Amino acid sequence: MQLEFFDVPSPCVGICQSNDKGQCLGCFRTRVERQTWTNVNSDEKQKIIKRALQRKKRIEKKETSKVTIETETESAETKIIQPSLLDPPSKKTLDTSTDFDFDDFEL
Repeated sequence: MQLEFFDVPSPCVGICQSNDKGQCLGCFRTRVERQTWTNVNSDEKQKIIKRALQRKKRIEKKETSKVTIETETESAETKIIQPSLLDPPSKKTLDTSTDFDFDDFEL
């Protein structure tokens, strides 16, 4: 525990809107964390700020992984979407159009 000379300032940035999980869109604190901010000690405030930063990084990472890249071709538009690691793997099919004759092959 570190001795604190000053109170930990609120991470509020003035965007006081909540998402569907109840987290602020500006500072990423939950409703309970925002309501109890004035009643908790400095150590707990620092923990709240760390958790809020983790939420922010997680949300930003999720948004960047779902970015679609649009490229224009001669006849149509193609959208490339980066797959998520949480998606089930796609089944690969073997291309049997170029079958080889292995009759003369000896083991």
